[in-house]
Amino acid sequence: MSVFIIAEAGVNHNGLVKLAKELIDVASNSGADAVKFQTFKAEKLLSKNTQKARYQKQTSNASESQFDMIKKLELDMQAHKELISYCKEKHIMFLSTPFDHDSINLLSDLGLKIFKVPSGEITNLPYLRHIGSLGKRVILSTGMSYLNEVGDALNILINSGTSKDNITLLHANTMYPTPMEDVNLNAMLTMQKEFGVSVGYSDHTLGIEVDIAAVAMGASVIEKHFTLDKLMEGPDHKASLEPQELKAMVSAIRNIEKALGSNNKKPSLSESENIEVVRKSIVASQDIKKGEIFTLINIAVKRPGNGISPMQWNKIIGTIAIKDYIKDDLI
Repeated sequence: MSVFIIAEAGVNHNGLVKLAKELIDVASNSGADAVKFQTFKAEKLLSKNTQKARYQKQTSNASESQFDMIKKLELDMQAHKELISYCKEKHIMFLSTPFDHDSINLLSDLGLKIFKVPSGEITNLPYLRHIGSLGKRVILSTGMSYLNEVGDALNILINSGTSKDNITLLHANTMYPTPMEDVNLNAMLTMQKEFGVSVGYSDHTLGIEVDIAAVAMGASVIEKHFTLDKLMEGPDHKASLEPQELKAMVSAIRNIEKALGSNNKKPSLSESENIEVVRKSIVASQDIKKGEIFTLINIAVKRPGNGISPMQWNKIIGTIAIKDYIKDDLI
């Protein structure tokens, strides 16, 4: 099955539907399967005195509160409808992460088939129970969490009505950008082994190599932030891919999918023609008369490979030539 690639627009639209549509254009052109936004009401998401994260202070106005920053990035119901319609035009799936109960209901009413749970909600029991009760496909990010916390969240989703087969766990690190030494990609496989579910990777590193490695390791979903321009004002632009980088990532992932192939070890169709040219056969190393015995002196192993295989060497040594051979003839 093809890797499901989510181009994470997040809040990189800066609250403007026009910019959101441009992001949809970029995601569609890249070949990603889905473009994802974030659905929230600032009043329901955070208290007014909540501090900004360190990376947010570095990438936005440090004197502005997190509430005021988030408030400007809301998309209302009409904006959602407009963007869903535009995604249909552009043949890409619309996704959005809900951050509160009203937003879960809004996205459910709008007919979303997949619900993405962000890392910050993995310990939010009422939220998880609400998502789980919808019986939809769930993609759960697991940044900042211990294995037992992932297990607890998984159980809540399942006990609330979501089939285990419909859940994918994304390994993630929520630092923007994530230092390479903190990626810990092997933890993705730990979750797969421990819980027996599909796994993927939500990436916040600056490059695309970790995403490619995740696919090679068996990720079925890849999520990556992207932007129109890393220099734009806003909290997440700096740690996002620009359009050409997103396109390169999708292309690389599709190539890796092809390269992974099947589990069978056999000659490929393209290399089969090389077998005769590259492999070797048993040949006469000098002229041999009919009736002479094949010895270590008068036979050798040389290309091409369309004669008797050198694997039969022991069977040929000591037998009698039934015809004349000149040097380099295939035996």
